Amino acid sequence: MTIQVLVHGGAGALARGRQEAVLAACRAAVEAGVARLRAGGSALDAVESAVQSLEDDPLFNAGYGSALNRDGQVQMDALIMDGQTFNIGAVAAISRVKNPIRLARRVMAATPHHLLVAEGAERFAAEQGIPLVPMETLIAPQALDAEGSDTVGAVALDGEGNLAVAVSTGGVRGKLAGRVGDSPIAGAGGWAENGLGAACATGVGEGIMRALLSFRAVNLLAEHSPQAAAEAALALFGQKFKGEGGLIVLDGAGRVGIAHNTPFMPTAWLQGDAIVAQARQA
Repeated sequence: MTIQVLVHGGAGALARGRQEAVLAACRAAVEAGVARLRAGGSALDAVESAVQSLEDDPLFNAGYGSALNRDGQVQMDALIMDGQTFNIGAVAAISRVKNPIRLARRVMAATPHHLLVAEGAERFAAEQGIPLVPMETLIAPQALDAEGSDTVGAVALDGEGNLAVAVSTGGVRGKLAGRVGDSPIAGAGGWAENGLGAACATGVGEGIMRALLSFRAVNLLAEHSPQAAAEAALALFGQKFKGEGGLIVLDGAGRVGIAHNTPFMPTAWLQGDAIVAQARQA
């Protein structure tokens, strides 16, 4: 059976000199996800591993390297969703967890809830044995730059035909303390549904929330290829909601779709036995 992992490293601008490093990091994230699948892991395992790889890389606005809010603080959001069960785990406005996607997975697995926020989410992390770290250790040098990437995300298809999505972000640079974007909101930042596909979005979260962009893209798979679905959803996003960003889409056959209306969006995925990466120009 076909397996697939597709990741993105954010839609937006990119500081000069970082393009090759960002593409290499996206390839490494796909490698991490594919390794889980080839070891018998699930699509959930694959997207968690892929996103955790990106969270650990300071090139991205997620985990270590997260953008700072108006108060100079890190406040991160993350989501993971199972396309077979529609189970969701998400966290928002957390500051002391190295890998927010890992905590989101624990919310899914160990609570009856879908979304935990701020101090309550961090207390739950400690109860689950996930270490709390000083916020300052999550601030990478380039977090102070004016340029950078955006939300990171991954979608995957496992050998059983199950789909999953995971998303992680440090949010909008200079945001108000407590602001939460689209990333931890199912249907906005990400959506996965067996029988149709999975998608995750990146860009300014307020517009993505209003558009329910990922949910729209997945539903378009009922009649369109992943590439056509991605392009149609993004066109609506730009025209009706005046949004800027991008999205990645995966269907149940392992076919991929990528669309963005920003200058740069690094992506990588499995193609045969190789991993390919690109940064399509809009």
